[in-house]
Amino acid sequence: MTNWHFGKSSVPMVSKIEPLGIGKLEINLKLVIGYLTLACFLLCCSTAAAEDWKELKGEHFIVYYLDDREFASDVMTRAEQYYNTVASDLGYSRYDSFWQWDKRVKIYIYRTAEEFRKAAGISKEWPVGMARYKEKEIISYKWSAGFVESLLPHEITHLVFRDFVGDKNNIPLWLEEGVAVREEEGRRPGDIELVKKLVREKSYIAIELLTKMDIRNEPNAEAARKFYAEAVSIVNFLMEKYGVSRFTLFCRQLRDGRSIDEAISSVYTGYMGNMGDLEKRWVEYYEGEGVKWEN
Repeated sequence: MTNWHFGKSSVPMVSKIEPLGIGKLEINLKLVIGYLTLACFLLCCSTAAAEDWKELKGEHFIVYYLDDREFASDVMTRAEQYYNTVASDLGYSRYDSFWQWDKRVKIYIYRTAEEFRKAAGISKEWPVGMARYKEKEIISYKWSAGFVESLLPHEITHLVFRDFVGDKNNIPLWLEEGVAVREEEGRRPGDIELVKKLVREKSYIAIELLTKMDIRNEPNAEAARKFYAEAVSIVNFLMEKYGVSRFTLFCRQLRDGRSIDEAISSVYTGYMGNMGDLEKRWVEYYEGEGVKWEN
């Protein structure tokens, strides 16, 4: 806990008020109130910062938790497993010192959704976790319905993907989210079925519009559901139809500053030349029969 110390000069002296004019007295009283308010605020912040975090350290992760060591231990074990599979699934290798020692990723597990949303500054109800790339942090709360199977690989993938492409603003959000959702255990088949339904009904979100969407500010849960389903289905289509190595090259082109149309044209020459072609091929793929996926 931070110890806040207020020296003798912290609060203006007001015991001898006779020589002071009314205006100076009011100023001094306002300063006193201001200092006291600040002191209370800092003490509250100090108390909040002193949350009784416990920690577990692994090779690539540090898990911070408030209760339930067994759950935290399970998170650590699975996080290390996902670390070893995500990069391989995306088609690029890691270097030996990645996420080790002082570069380890920190995972914070709050007790409730309310605690998590308050700490993350989130007002919407549907987010259940978040990854902070620059801070190398994953923040969520303890929930039983798919924490280690869905949220954990999803957020780890965000960090791995960003380490590959960098902090580029030209990377479409649907691409990053599609890659992350694809790593979740057991979710992809349901999303693929939803997209096939949207394609049949012609009610899908056009890829050009999808590219402009910022799902982080989307208040509508149904719109968010469609966004994520389409995102993973596009990534799944590109990987299955044209191969992982070509998809990796596509991401590398975006990392190097190419626009999405330029990257499509360069990597998928003879198949697609821009987002319009991508949407046409994507729709045709899910209109067809025998669409496959792997869990």
